[in-house]
Amino acid sequence: MATQIEWRDEFNIGISSIDKEHQQLFKIINKLFVFKEEEKDSQWLCQEGIKFFRGHVLKHFSSEEAYMASINYDGLEQHTQIHRKFRENTLPALEEELERTAYGEEVVAHFLGVCTGWLVGHTLTEDLAITGKRKIRWEKLLPEEELEAMKKVIVQLIFDMFHLESQLISDTYGGEKFGSGVYYRLIYGKKHEKKKQEIFLVFEEKLLINTIGKILGIQTNKLDSMLVNAARYTARQFVGRVMEYFPEMEGYELKAENLLSFEQFQSIFEKGKMQVSLLFNTGGAGYFAYCVIAPHLLKDGVGTPIVADNVLTEVEEYLEKRKADEKKAEEAHKPKVLVVDDSKTIRYFMRDLLFPDYEVTLAESGVAAIRTITLDRPDLVLLDYEMPVCDGSQTLAMLRSEEAFADLPVVFLTGRRDPESVKKVIHLKPEGYLLKDMKPEAIKKEVDNFFLKKKA
Repeated sequence: MATQIEWRDEFNIGISSIDKEHQQLFKIINKLFVFKEEEKDSQWLCQEGIKFFRGHVLKHFSSEEAYMASINYDGLEQHTQIHRKFRENTLPALEEELERTAYGEEVVAHFLGVCTGWLVGHTLTEDLAITGKRKIRWEKLLPEEELEAMKKVIVQLIFDMFHLESQLISDTYGGEKFGSGVYYRLIYGKKHEKKKQEIFLVFEEKLLINTIGKILGIQTNKLDSMLVNAARYTARQFVGRVMEYFPEMEGYELKAENLLSFEQFQSIFEKGKMQVSLLFNTGGAGYFAYCVIAPHLLKDGVGTPIVADNVLTEVEEYLEKRKADEKKAEEAHKPKVLVVDDSKTIRYFMRDLLFPDYEVTLAESGVAAIRTITLDRPDLVLLDYEMPVCDGSQTLAMLRSEEAFADLPVVFLTGRRDPESVKKVIHLKPEGYLLKDMKPEAIKKEVDNFFLKKKA
């Protein structure tokens, strides 16, 4: 039987014209799934069906944008930008791949998978935001042209300053932890003006050691005050060079700077109002993130400002706190647990339940989970079985397809008790299942028992 995607009530955003169009797009995709399974004339059917899908998508985008304009929707520009990226970048690339491979079976499957995932994800996020039922996490991003320009500038600067080839991993970095990091916050402003710009640079510790540390001739693999201070001034130069490429930043001067803990940095990302949030991989040298927060959301009081009078004390205290935290973690040998759930309530409940016995990190989706696991491998993953766009079984399937994560322990969090759900994922070798309606102490005991068995 051909794969089918089922229309669910949660896909309804409450605007009848848009809901009807979404249902029609689902029907077209389901028809394409059928065409793919047909032996006779399958290529021709897929070709014609994909043309029809493309035409209907573009018509839907146009009518949806007209509706948003008619209600003076604040997120129209950002929403239109998302449509444009799919229309001008994603679809043409997929269609070129189809033509090049003469509509090969795997490529058709890839086309359908991408379009299905995009359609479901877009419906449940940006489209729901039209009605105010959900906030757009990236609604304050820079315009597409400026964002693309900034990516290119940063890649070039990383090469110019550190002689490292870098690759953009994500243009919607969500503040995930990658190894041992240094979190540096800079606030820029203009003389006699209240307008400010808040910028965060995140360095994986080994990146600083591999670049600035080598220039300084530092032999150890640990941060010291000389390296941190050198990194601060290098970071200032880096940001200054980025600003030179953007005329609107002319006249901005550094007003304040802070060294933050990961917890302080993460709390800022809870707002989810970044204008720029880029994550780069510099090969074996380490990871680097460049983030800019929306100016109107700027808040003081995050960390102690570093000034001439306290710079030595602040840097030393920062390093001492890092050492103390590392020593504490080493002594405690806290296992790392990643909780993946689209419900913020469940994520925070699990975090509070497992702390302080475990080092708990959180992810709100399957995609975020994979990124988090890649950056900082946990000892156990508690994975929600039912999530929109990329559910628990799909997430685990992707993890198992990577050799590095083939043996990563994963326990499903689920509200289902039926044996059919269990049978579907046995081949993915989950470590077990935890029912969400279990008593908190029972859930905690199950996690504790997992690690006791592992230790034994």
